[in-house]
Amino acid sequence: MMTSFFDQFASPSFLGIPLIAIAIALPWILFPAPSSRWLNNRLITLQTWFINRFTNQLLMPLNLGGHKWALLFASLMVFLITINMLGLLPYTFTPTTQLSLNMGFAVPLWLATVIIGMRNQPTVALGHLLPEGTPVPLIPVLIIIETISLFIRPLALGVRLTANLTAGHLLIQLIATAVFVLLPMMPTVAILTAAVLFLLTLLEVAVAMIQAYVFVLLLSLYLQENV
Repeated sequence: MMTSFFDQFASPSFLGIPLIAIAIALPWILFPAPSSRWLNNRLITLQTWFINRFTNQLLMPLNLGGHKWALLFASLMVFLITINMLGLLPYTFTPTTQLSLNMGFAVPLWLATVIIGMRNQPTVALGHLLPEGTPVPLIPVLIIIETISLFIRPLALGVRLTANLTAGHLLIQLIATAVFVLLPMMPTVAILTAAVLFLLTLLEVAVAMIQAYVFVLLLSLYLQENV
């Protein structure tokens, strides 16, 4: 029984061919394309408003050098939200429950922010490793601690996204299984459990959007330190 709970996180395959590439590419097909008309439809208008609001809020603390990342951050945000939301549908696969995929997003983007900081302002970038006013005996220890915390950042990004989505999917499946088991024996308890499952599903919809926003927000904070 426990093995079947984790089968939903296994990468799907057909005739031995992994289908994760299709799962990753599918959200881009669902995005509405801009039309050549003077007036857009409601969906494109809503999408444009959402991206503009998100980009303005995300890039407000950054200087003009960081605004070059606006397209990348907005695209990543919409992509992660779409993948997370599609993963809540029945009989679907959520690619962002795979740590390898999330690390593939986190490590290159984090490394890019570090390289930009070392290239543009190496003194300031290295100054983050040693807080001002540190006692001399603590300097080696703090440098080691700050260096470790710097390299843990991409791991924290990937693990946070993976753990939150995995835990939510497992909890939904566990409660749904409990509803089917309790329905013939205790219908009242099963109905109450189904109500809890409905509320949990709404919570997971919020978590799917919030985790995508947190992922991009933390990347913007890392960029803010280096531009």
